Amino acid sequence: MEKEFLSIAMISYHTCPLATLGGKDTGGMNVYVRELTRHLGRIGVHVDVFTRSQDEHVPHVLHDLGYGNRVVHIPAGPEIPLPKTELVEYIPQFTAGILRFTQEKNIHYHLIHSHYWMSGLAAETLKKTWNVPMIHMFHTLGLMKNRVAQSNDQLEGEYRISGEKQVIKAADRIVAATAAEQSQLEFLYKVPSTKVAVIPPGVDTDHFYCIPPDESKAVIEICPDCRMFLFVGRIEPLKGVDTLIRAIAILKEKGLMTRHPYSLSIIGGDPDASTMEMNVEMARLQRLCHDLGLDDMVVFLGKRSQDSLPYYYSAAEAVIVPSHYESFGMVALEAMACGTPVVASQVGGLAFLVQDGVTGFVVPDGDPDILANRLSRLILEPGLSQQLGDQATACAQEYAWPNITSRIMNLYKSTAKDIH
Repeated sequence: MEKEFLSIAMISYHTCPLATLGGKDTGGMNVYVRELTRHLGRIGVHVDVFTRSQDEHVPHVLHDLGYGNRVVHIPAGPEIPLPKTELVEYIPQFTAGILRFTQEKNIHYHLIHSHYWMSGLAAETLKKTWNVPMIHMFHTLGLMKNRVAQSNDQLEGEYRISGEKQVIKAADRIVAATAAEQSQLEFLYKVPSTKVAVIPPGVDTDHFYCIPPDESKAVIEICPDCRMFLFVGRIEPLKGVDTLIRAIAILKEKGLMTRHPYSLSIIGGDPDASTMEMNVEMARLQRLCHDLGLDDMVVFLGKRSQDSLPYYYSAAEAVIVPSHYESFGMVALEAMACGTPVVASQVGGLAFLVQDGVTGFVVPDGDPDILANRLSRLILEPGLSQQLGDQATACAQEYAWPNITSRIMNLYKSTAKDIH
């Protein structure tokens, strides 16, 4: 790809692209911002990623993404992790900090690319100040999350919904990960179709690729004959981990988990936190495992580095994504790139990404019986996991980051041309 000479202000207010995955507010969006920035850097695009400082001991400017591109930690409120409900009030401080940084560095950006609705509120002010175009990606939508909420405490507040609508008005273009997300934006938020560009996230095929099972299992220290199902993600009700645990209980009741040396590994959260500090959902899931007699079959591994994930994916017989809502499903794509079939809920982007019977299986969300049925096929049918995994690898190549970066660059250039 030829070199491009653009300067982009990337806004990721509430979460840093350098953060360890598996935490409360770290996941696919972190990966997206980090990898897009790296791949833009490779083709000569200058990117500064602005994020709120959450640790006074971390330098405010880091060059960990390479190619001269920076992650700039802007102090806004106390430099500690804060719940999202408290973060809104510090957006003006964050925006003012970005303006100070750019004045001190005497830097001009051609375009703003913001991520998640709070970043979009900051981007709106920056757009007006700098008089440059603004592209936004929501990653998740408040109204969609409310549609699948299982209790009142899982509902997103009106402040988020009104914030999202404000960002929609301010943005020149909106990136949707799938046609499903585009439909949600058009139907629920009345966004004109001409304002939306459907461009999926990418996968780093230099990092996520098939590792021989014996080698991957040696690295993560499980025995060569052990068989593992895997979940990777945040530990929150939206992710549907309880459905997966109940499916494992069904397999155990049928004798499948004991006749075959299978287990379930769960990456994400902090399973060793004290009772006072533990995530409510983590505590609930651990109790569920105990009540169902699965303590010896389900392992909570906690957070794992991005560097270790290809070994876990490659060692697994299947990666399970039982979410009630996903705008895309980055974990599913990474697993597919590693040659591992995916069993996923038929929701959001997952319904587009995972091809039923080709790269894995698609199941109704919240149905442990059907999920158990598909997992039992992987246990009982020799060679099925390998066949689906090979097809998954081929499918994932279409999402390689250079292809996706080219599409994002075309959007950048067409937006800048349309506005100026």
